[in-house]
Amino acid sequence: MTTSSTPAGPPTGGAPDGPLVARTVALDPADVDDLLALLPADRPVTWLRRGEGLVGWGVAAEIRTSGPTRFADAAKWWSETTARADVEDEVQEPGTGLVSFGSFAFGAEPGHSVLVVPRVVVGRRGDRTWLTTVGADAPAPRPELTAQEPPVAPVGIAFADGALDGERWMSVVADAVARISRGDLEKVVLARDLIATATEPVDVRWPLRRLTQLYPMCWTFHVDGMFGATPEMLVRRERGLVTSRVLAGTIRRTGDDERDLALAATLARSSKDLEEHEYAVRSVADALDPHCSSMNVPEAPFVLHLPNVMHLATDVAGVVHDAATVSSLQLAEALHPSAAVGGTPTPVATALIAQIEGMDRGRYAGPVGWMDAAGDGEWGIALRSASVEGATVRLFAGCGIVGDSDPEAELAEAQAKFVPVRDSLAP
Repeated sequence: MTTSSTPAGPPTGGAPDGPLVARTVALDPADVDDLLALLPADRPVTWLRRGEGLVGWGVAAEIRTSGPTRFADAAKWWSETTARADVEDEVQEPGTGLVSFGSFAFGAEPGHSVLVVPRVVVGRRGDRTWLTTVGADAPAPRPELTAQEPPVAPVGIAFADGALDGERWMSVVADAVARISRGDLEKVVLARDLIATATEPVDVRWPLRRLTQLYPMCWTFHVDGMFGATPEMLVRRERGLVTSRVLAGTIRRTGDDERDLALAATLARSSKDLEEHEYAVRSVADALDPHCSSMNVPEAPFVLHLPNVMHLATDVAGVVHDAATVSSLQLAEALHPSAAVGGTPTPVATALIAQIEGMDRGRYAGPVGWMDAAGDGEWGIALRSASVEGATVRLFAGCGIVGDSDPEAELAEAQAKFVPVRDSLAP
């Protein structure tokens, strides 16, 4: 990974000139049939799963941070912004009132992170639907909630290898396996990228629509050009309860139901995958433990079935004892990077990633999600993801490497993990 010796710059953006004024009102669910259809092209943000979640657009305030203090700088800004805000909230659900959306860099350098407050947010949770408008010094005007002109499909998409082609990436995997075998570390997660180039700028709303349709059980997200459909919930904090979904250990589906059930059983018994999964669960439990008065860590994982792959999965849950002082973003910082995206021991693994991976991850595998003024929120890991800028889309995929990993099998797994975003760009 290319790194810079230039010190990280100060946060940019900062607090608005006047206090933010937020108003949340209840909507008739029948009046909002499709959250995603409401999105204009003006800085859309999304966090959706099974038709529920949050969408927003416009910018009322934002901050961009970088370096080792990127989380702390964003958390401080959010605390100061919410303390000054004038909020009326007739719904009183997590995700109502003043809400920010964030996407954070995987590493301290290079890369930037962002926390943004949209001017308009529309949310749905169960049988409740709401609208939040945000302005500076005065309430923002209420928008017409009508379906926008739909996006057009990307034109002339062509794919090319990113930083490393398949052969060179397999050599990197083999190098990592050799280091693990001699005891340098237990696990490292190595990623690669794929570059898609269109003949015209890509409207991110197109792949977002496809991802919500193809992967309804995942959290489909978009913040500031980073989008995807992640199956992994880094942390959810809601009224004192905290949960984290850990995924590690993967097998590709065949499309044959009987064969896939047999593969799921194989995955559940695989010593290599169970070892990888145990590292990831342990890292999450250890990171949450200082903040929880009690925790539940299941003894064995379950198999999560997705359209293209199956994962070993464990849901870790706890009761937060310092909810008044530790927000969901701060919990996300404590958890990042987990063994699921870094490795074990994490400091050794992340140093190795920077040394041999050969690319800048940017915000890939970093926390992405939302947070309200109470500190409640949901932060996923930006997996099955890509960054879009103009006509260029950069796709990412990573694999957990342990002592008996096979480079060819890991390359095939990475190819499978590119599939969600690749398919989402198709007409």
